[in-house]
Amino acid sequence: MIKIAILGSTGSIGTQTLDVVERNEDLQVVGIAAGSNIDLLEEQIRRFHPRLAAVGDEKKAAELKTRVADTDCRVAGGMEGLLMLAAMPESDILVTAIVGMIGIRPTVEGIRAGKDIALANKETLVTAGHIIMPLAKEYGVRILPVDSEHSAIFQALCGEEPSRIHKLLITASGGPFRGKKREELTHIRVEDALKHPNWAMGQKITIDSATLVNKGLEVMEAKWLFHMDLEQIQVVVQPQSVIHSMVEFVDGGIIAQLGTPDMRLPIQYALYGGRRRFLPGERLDFAKLGSITFEEPDMDTFKGLPLAMEASGRGGSMPTVFNAANEKAVGMFLNRKIGFLDIYAIIEEAMERHKVIENPDVDEITGIEQETYRWIEGRW
Repeated sequence: MIKIAILGSTGSIGTQTLDVVERNEDLQVVGIAAGSNIDLLEEQIRRFHPRLAAVGDEKKAAELKTRVADTDCRVAGGMEGLLMLAAMPESDILVTAIVGMIGIRPTVEGIRAGKDIALANKETLVTAGHIIMPLAKEYGVRILPVDSEHSAIFQALCGEEPSRIHKLLITASGGPFRGKKREELTHIRVEDALKHPNWAMGQKITIDSATLVNKGLEVMEAKWLFHMDLEQIQVVVQPQSVIHSMVEFVDGGIIAQLGTPDMRLPIQYALYGGRRRFLPGERLDFAKLGSITFEEPDMDTFKGLPLAMEASGRGGSMPTVFNAANEKAVGMFLNRKIGFLDIYAIIEEAMERHKVIENPDVDEITGIEQETYRWIEGRW
């Protein structure tokens, strides 16, 4: 029996993880956590019978505790509750599906408690990869990628020597505005940006896909996950979203992982540590597909990708500024306070004014995040 704790059980990845659990008798959920959605969290407690539930919002945690008093589930609140769940002795693997830099401390706690990490929280490696990867090596735990692109690379590397890698090819759908030029994006509405052509995802990641920030974050994450230089990572637009990423080796051979756009596959692959199990669902039909096409990303129009690569190249605390500025800007766009192109302007200005701190610790990362938020609130 593989025992699982899930940070972010009410979000897109969290709910799909629970779907995978329901389909496999040798997976058991022992802990779940959410930010504030206690209605869904209560349903999950009654359905999966975890031993511990954590809620980031302490008032909501108190309310949930009253609601589920008739169950055997303990309820904990705030960051203390998230850390408790990350390190709970009953679990074998921690799924980090929580959104934002709030995921860093629980991930560190989980590693120190000897848990394998099924990583779906981009911000953890983007801002703290220099902390997380050495710590995982020190404690002998695995960082198992859940993102479809990084899972594809993980799958393509099965049985291969990492030293034989020449290049990683990370694919992108191009998002809902593929082919448009900058002037066409001036009056983009929130509803337009949330219409992803292939994937069903949460609001924040869907906007990140539209700006290509998401692809930039994936490049930054791949650098740490697979110990690559930025020059060894290439983004290729693949509009059909059937090639999830590729690895080119030193002999020129390329291995790609293909499949329908279904996040349950990379989730299940991570939960089983790289072992394959039957997964029901639609299969890729090449006859119906007809063709697979490729394009170069338009980095003049969609500045999220080049800005991310600049932040990663400068290193230190700059990726934290990039990530924090994007998080704040996306929230403002979703609340209709700024335009679509203002997201890029906010990120760029935040990066321009920042003086890099080399090798920031977790407290410094958190402080830089908050300082970036305050600057944006004062400036915009």
